[in-house]
Amino acid sequence: MAKKQKQEEAPAGSPAWMATFSDLMNLLLCFFVLLFSMSSTDTAKFEEVIASIQSSFSIFSSGGSSIGEGHMISSGISQLEMFDDYFKSVTDGEDEDYEKQGASNQKVEGEQSEDGANTENGSQTEQGQSPGDTSSQIENISEMSVAEAKKALENAGVSESEEIAEEIEEKLKLHGLQDTVEVDFNAEYVMITINGALLFDSGKAYLAKDAIGIIDNLAAIISEYNQNIIEIEGHTDNVPMHSGTYENNDVLSMYRALYVADRIRQQTNLNPAYIKSAGRGEYVPIADNSTAEGRARNRRVEIKIFNKYSSDFGSDSIVNE
Repeated sequence: MAKKQKQEEAPAGSPAWMATFSDLMNLLLCFFVLLFSMSSTDTAKFEEVIASIQSSFSIFSSGGSSIGEGHMISSGISQLEMFDDYFKSVTDGEDEDYEKQGASNQKVEGEQSEDGANTENGSQTEQGQSPGDTSSQIENISEMSVAEAKKALENAGVSESEEIAEEIEEKLKLHGLQDTVEVDFNAEYVMITINGALLFDSGKAYLAKDAIGIIDNLAAIISEYNQNIIEIEGHTDNVPMHSGTYENNDVLSMYRALYVADRIRQQTNLNPAYIKSAGRGEYVPIADNSTAEGRARNRRVEIKIFNKYSSDFGSDSIVNE
């Protein structure tokens, strides 16, 4: 009977070819690391590539981009939403102008036909332009650059804020408050500033007795702006709080703004969701805190009435919350 041959055991360790393969991998790794270390990013070319992509895939007409840097929607404000009213008014005006121009061109064509002028194919206008040329001209005029639209929107906001400010100043005179409060405006809002000494006792947040009449009159004035966002801000000087009632100036300014906002809500039919209050403490001074006069000016309450260009999106977002 034949004997079984003993099976040879595999040699210990990895095969010899593994050493060569490992060396090859190490060399390749070093090669690519060396290539990466020698490479450099051309910032200008990179920005050109990004601009080209934005131009090709932009949601704006003519490959426009968003205003400035950042996201399309930031801090509760949509850049696209703010253009809605303006672009609607612009395009409506252009449509009316070109309807009139089209009627005028048809009249000229009819006169030329009666006089035996050249009317071949019925496609020539008074200046010899075809309908295709006119539609192309309309498209070119309608395509406004972002910079021009931004400037036009800003001008529209300033115009409306100025109109609101003039209305408020007239109403302040009727209530005898023209010398008590200050009125200012910009492209976003109209601001009514009230000296804190007229509203609050030192270190207190509750409205003083004499201040209730002032706030009630102001509430009657702003009650007509029921579609506008109204924001009340409280401000203080930089003198530290010594009262145990409020922790610091931030808390004091917050409560002062809150009590003014609550009084306005009680005295008007304004949507409470459109009325906001905030405490800004000592961080937004309008005068030098090193003097008594400057500190007195910094202790104030500001009522901001935002125009429709700044209120539309904000009001929608508040209602939807």
